[in-house]
Amino acid sequence: MEIHTQKVSKKSNLTTRKITMIATFTAISFVLAFIELPVPFSPSFAKFDLSDLPALIIAFAYGPMEALMIEFIKNLLQLTTTSTGGIGEFANFVMGGSFVFVAGSIYKMKKTKTTAWISLVMGSIVMSIMAAIMNYFVLLPLFETFMPLDQLIHSFSAFIPFINSKLDIVLYNAIPFNLVKGLMIGIVTMFVYKRLSRILKGKL
Repeated sequence: MEIHTQKVSKKSNLTTRKITMIATFTAISFVLAFIELPVPFSPSFAKFDLSDLPALIIAFAYGPMEALMIEFIKNLLQLTTTSTGGIGEFANFVMGGSFVFVAGSIYKMKKTKTTAWISLVMGSIVMSIMAAIMNYFVLLPLFETFMPLDQLIHSFSAFIPFINSKLDIVLYNAIPFNLVKGLMIGIVTMFVYKRLSRILKGKL
């Protein structure tokens, strides 16, 4: 009976810690979403943030569904200050969610350093594909409500001269940028995850 009680207590403590850590990392992700940085080789209205970083750390520590939960709650909270009627938040969830879900799913199958790097590369590739879809069908049409298409294309071609169409914006800006962004977040995760994993898993 005593052994069983100890097991239940240990499991309960782990569950409590897990819920606490997910809530904490969701809050960090939400705050990071407000720290916007300019997208290289892009007009001033193109911004990005590093709010997928906490979700990726949680994906490695607990799994893809927990990471997806962070992405969902973060974007749900952002609806309180949205200027896009929820369209931007939907696109952000699809892109960030695909990244952390794919990376977390691959890493969960075999938790090695090699698998971690593979998961980050694959997650970045999937995110760049989803970014292409979201930009072409959702985000760029959203920008077109504020700016004529020709002017929108010109604003990007000022930085990348061979951009002459909406598809060019996706191929030469959105895809490479999101690929680099995913890898950059992945590299930071690889540096900090080992230090945080013991705290996240309650092994201190």
